[in-house]
Amino acid sequence: MAPEALQFFVTGTDTGVGKTQVSCALLSLLKDAGYAPQGFKPYESGCASLKAPSDALAMREAAGSTLPVDAVCPHRFKAPLAPGIAAARLGREPDFRMTLAAWKRLKGGTVVVEGAGGLFVPVDSKRDVVDLIQAFRLPVVLVARAGLGTLNHVALSLEALAARKVPVRAVVLSRGVPGRDLAERDNRRYLEARHGVEVLGPVPYVEDPRMRRLAFRRALAPLVPERARAR
Repeated sequence: MAPEALQFFVTGTDTGVGKTQVSCALLSLLKDAGYAPQGFKPYESGCASLKAPSDALAMREAAGSTLPVDAVCPHRFKAPLAPGIAAARLGREPDFRMTLAAWKRLKGGTVVVEGAGGLFVPVDSKRDVVDLIQAFRLPVVLVARAGLGTLNHVALSLEALAARKVPVRAVVLSRGVPGRDLAERDNRRYLEARHGVEVLGPVPYVEDPRMRRLAFRRALAPLVPERARAR
């Protein structure tokens, strides 16, 4: 019998905190556990090629999916800017009906959705990423930096999500640069105690891409039910 569908929305406290690595690790874990996951990246900016959005394609590969690019990532922009800003520079308004239609085709199964930047990054002239999360009605996996500054960023993000009554499944702490940060030792314990949220990681900085993927998989394994992981 196929496992019950699981769905997550991966967002971050900022840009460049490791959202795509978390999304890909989670998709690969779900695939290995016997699910048939799909990745969905509704808005992607900074695309070197509009035909090959790198984050969306990485998610598709991690899921073992054969969906066409337009189904995985309906809105793509070359400028490395917030999607709503990149669209405005082109004199365009991303059609939110297209976003909802693409989501409707995926929403019945196991899906990992990845946002763009943080919660208040605009995706069009009226909506931010947090509005997208609320419209999709998904629990959030919040990705944050492991070190100094993350207590404030995580607290603000959790407060904004609570105001929208959005459930938070976990916070994932990730170190994106080499070196030692004294704050890392206390951040996980503090966040769990202060906010009552499950905190995963911190995922260490590993230069080798394969080993870094394994580190993310180890950190995210608790999000996949143990009975499914044992398949």
